[in-house]
Amino acid sequence: MNLDPEIYGAMRRLSVFYFFLFIFLCGSAQEAATIYVKGLSAAENLKAIANLGPYTQGGIGFDMRYEGVKGSPRMLDTLLPSFLKLGGQDYYIELMADIDLVNDALIYIHPKSKQLFSVPVDMISEIIIKSYGNEMVFRTTGGKRFDKEMKEQKFYQVLKDGEYQFIKIPGKHFVQADYKGAYTSDRRYDEYKDDARYYLISRDGVFYQIQLNRKSITKIYPDKKELIDQAVREESNPDKEAMILSILEKF
Repeated sequence: MNLDPEIYGAMRRLSVFYFFLFIFLCGSAQEAATIYVKGLSAAENLKAIANLGPYTQGGIGFDMRYEGVKGSPRMLDTLLPSFLKLGGQDYYIELMADIDLVNDALIYIHPKSKQLFSVPVDMISEIIIKSYGNEMVFRTTGGKRFDKEMKEQKFYQVLKDGEYQFIKIPGKHFVQADYKGAYTSDRRYDEYKDDARYYLISRDGVFYQIQLNRKSITKIYPDKKELIDQAVREESNPDKEAMILSILEKF
């Protein structure tokens, strides 16, 4: 049968169109089948399959609300030029380091292998970390007397040395996500939060925890009350840590 050339051309173009449409639909289906959810989200989704929550009433759905972890257990979240003195040594070792406040250890990078290693707090005498032109000095609570006995050794930062020692014990605590169940805070991420404590040394050599205010300092040094009151009236620095340092400098 002889077809008109124009009709034959139209049928040919229509056949090619349907052919490519078929390939496109197959390709789209295959591409959709290769999308995966990985890591922590995948683990949460597996839990969602076994435990129906308030957001999946009437059926099983993937829980994409989890937003991961904010912060880290490390103090600075970066490695900085540091000097480490181990217990029993009289010299410092230069390295790039940070402090793990959750596990109470110094984290440093090997200069050649670039692997991360750690040194536990009970092996350390002192750490000096250089940050933005300043030196932060850290020592350990081992052998020191505190108003409340410490079960574990911690790092403390020396804010002021000498007769009126003022120190800071930096810390972090882990707060879990809370968004499952009928009565939750809807916090969709885990987080490491800062948790610092401040101490002043008393006349008898004991470190007492303080709040950064006039009342706490006066309780440790009652004989300095008038000087403290005067310093507080003159001090206008909104940084409470700096305010305490300024007061102690007047003693």
